[in-house]
Amino acid sequence: MRLGLLAAMGVIVVRLFFIQIVQHDEWVEKAAAQQTLSNVLPAKRGEIYMMDGSEPVAVVMNTTVYTVIVDPMLANDEMAEKELTEILGDKRTAEWSDVFADRTRRYYIVGKNVERKAAEKIAELDMTGVWLQSNTKRVYPEGELAAGVLGFVNADGVGQYGIEGAMNEELSGTDGLMKTVKDINNVALSIGDDNIKIPAQNGENVVLTIDKTLQYNVEKILEKKSGELGFKNMSAVVMDPNTGKVLAMANYPSYDPGNYGNVESAAAYVNHVVEDPFEPASVCKTFTFAAATELGVMTADKTFTNYGEVTIDGWPIRNAEQGANLLGTQTMQTAFNYSLNTGSTQALRWMGGSETEITDAAREKLYDYYYNHFGLGHYTGIELYESPGYLVEPHADMYGLASLYANMTFGQNMQATMIQVASAISSVVNGGKYYTPTIVAGKMVNGEFIAEEKREASRQTISEETSAAMRQMLYNTRSMWRINGTDPEGYYVGGKTGTAQVIKNGAYSMDETQATYVGVGGTEGELPQYVIMVRVWEEGKLAGGQEHALPVFNELKNYVQNYLRVQPKVKEAE
Repeated sequence: MRLGLLAAMGVIVVRLFFIQIVQHDEWVEKAAAQQTLSNVLPAKRGEIYMMDGSEPVAVVMNTTVYTVIVDPMLANDEMAEKELTEILGDKRTAEWSDVFADRTRRYYIVGKNVERKAAEKIAELDMTGVWLQSNTKRVYPEGELAAGVLGFVNADGVGQYGIEGAMNEELSGTDGLMKTVKDINNVALSIGDDNIKIPAQNGENVVLTIDKTLQYNVEKILEKKSGELGFKNMSAVVMDPNTGKVLAMANYPSYDPGNYGNVESAAAYVNHVVEDPFEPASVCKTFTFAAATELGVMTADKTFTNYGEVTIDGWPIRNAEQGANLLGTQTMQTAFNYSLNTGSTQALRWMGGSETEITDAAREKLYDYYYNHFGLGHYTGIELYESPGYLVEPHADMYGLASLYANMTFGQNMQATMIQVASAISSVVNGGKYYTPTIVAGKMVNGEFIAEEKREASRQTISEETSAAMRQMLYNTRSMWRINGTDPEGYYVGGKTGTAQVIKNGAYSMDETQATYVGVGGTEGELPQYVIMVRVWEEGKLAGGQEHALPVFNELKNYVQNYLRVQPKVKEAE
């Protein structure tokens, strides 16, 4: 008997030794965990603003919602099920049999995104073991407005797509932490040396360069023209060419970020202006002609011989316009007016110092201007998710580089985004200054708008002289196609169409094209005050720059010109 007691005492002593000495830190940690209430202090997500004239207005805000939490150890299961089921309704996130399956659990979420009225009813019940935790829910009061720009916040509170995704870190802020000693009922006590409170750092309130009224009307025009022209997809971007600021960025159709799950597929979330590279077609002749002019090998009046098509590397390059009046000796302005692919190909030959060949030097120079000067085929740096696009390098290990580069002169066999093209066009017409496109105007701090510092041009793409020559070429091209006084006297509007074939199954499709138009405008005698780019397309349909993108531009141009209060040049009295 005595030996048995001694043995038992030995076991206890050894166990105490392990608990008090060997496992001391582990047991202290477990005790502290049972005695300490730890709560995350959620940071408030920053709001998003657009401009309303010169004043920012909130278009993405937060509303308070509640998470309902049950402590299965303390709560009465029958009362909780009876009282909470009806109040929570479709906000209930758990089955009651699961909630109370394990009575040792101290924390079970039974409801999320519960509105204030329902939360107040729960609070009035004053049920033991049931408590509320306040959270914020993202609210998009403008519905579908600028959804492609804004994006949304998912159920886990993480920004997806648009500004919500691209600037998620800045908008999210940093959660805080509170640790305090608690009693048996999980009530925080104000005593204790181990109490910790780290305040939350709220997210930044971001102000966009987007003008709310302008954005709304651009979207309405796209919706209207989609119905009139019979094309499902349309996108447009409006920029200030002298600052790089995006004033409107629209995609049709759109979606409601407050109900983001109600879409056919995730493709609805894509912002085609920045995320969807494509072959922009003949709008790129603007860049080819600008490069050739800057290099001193071309002027608008310089002539070449147009045979209607030219064969390079065994591939025929044809003109869409095959009128007899266009054959023979033609000026480069005529090539620009009628979008002659043979004309842009000839400009490329001249860039390499040849009349008949596309040399290595020609490819190097075109690539340099496209990629390094005009920013095609790589990220622009705008504060949104964007795709880089793609340009084949001038010395790539592949056959047919000469023909590929001939196609690049009119925007095929390459990929660029609308924001790349619009930013590059801005530099072509504003005196040669490339401004990194931006969609962020500043921040709201304590109710005050703090504007971003004025950005300087990041580089000079072409000279002021070349820029002036290209403005005139764009103006002449639009003037030739002007119908019924589309551009009233005193305004200076230029533009270029594009009609791009689409690659399907590794080859250019004969039954689908995409239409583009890039236009610039302002007061006659002054630098352009706006750049507008339009894209029109639908799978399995032929869209034309002249027939489909131009009418969309014309209506957008009329509205933008009036909204921005662009004034016509006042003629002096004779």
